[in-house]
Amino acid sequence: MSKNQATSNPIITDGEFGKTGRFVRENQKSLLFIATAIVAMILIYIAYQKLYLAPRETEAANQMHVAQDFWEKKDWDKAIKGDAGYPGFEKILNEYSNTKSANLAYYYLGVAYLNKGEYRKAIDNLTNYRGDDTMVAAEALGSTGDAYVELKDYDKAETYFKKAVDKSKNKFLTPIYLKKLGLVYEAANDNKSASETYKTIKTDYPESAEAQTIDEYIARAEAKL
Repeated sequence: MSKNQATSNPIITDGEFGKTGRFVRENQKSLLFIATAIVAMILIYIAYQKLYLAPRETEAANQMHVAQDFWEKKDWDKAIKGDAGYPGFEKILNEYSNTKSANLAYYYLGVAYLNKGEYRKAIDNLTNYRGDDTMVAAEALGSTGDAYVELKDYDKAETYFKKAVDKSKNKFLTPIYLKKLGLVYEAANDNKSASETYKTIKTDYPESAEAQTIDEYIARAEAKL
């Protein structure tokens, strides 16, 4: 390539490469500041995770065991409020927000309030649960359906039992929620859907406890068609 050709090359002299070079030179301080800020944010996030969240996770988990004992014994008031210096799930939720234990506390609180007959509080807590555990997530959805049944809101109960069926996908929980879904259909006088739902238990989960008596439910729903 001749000297004249190199000099007249628009890409090198006036093209985008040249413009980018000028931009970097003219804005070098700003770019360095932005890069430094990004690195600082990453370091702060890592420190936050290790120095703040991790110890809180451990502390919250250690605080939960007494409330869990009360919950398993169905002592709902103590599970919610705590006892003898040990926090209940309400306090754990308030003091250890953004931890896995606080998230799990939503589930425990929801079930406790459901059993106490405080259905709106049950729904508020159960619908705030955001866990990855499929079983617990399915139970939270199913318990929300139970609360709506008690409130006679059958449309929402149907929605949550369907979600519980979709989430559970196992031979233990799925037939339970299918049966509850069928009962909701019956309560809403949708006997065709009730019959179809009961038949799903019979065909797909024949070994389940629910399947052993499901013929009675099928017959009852079909008698009302």
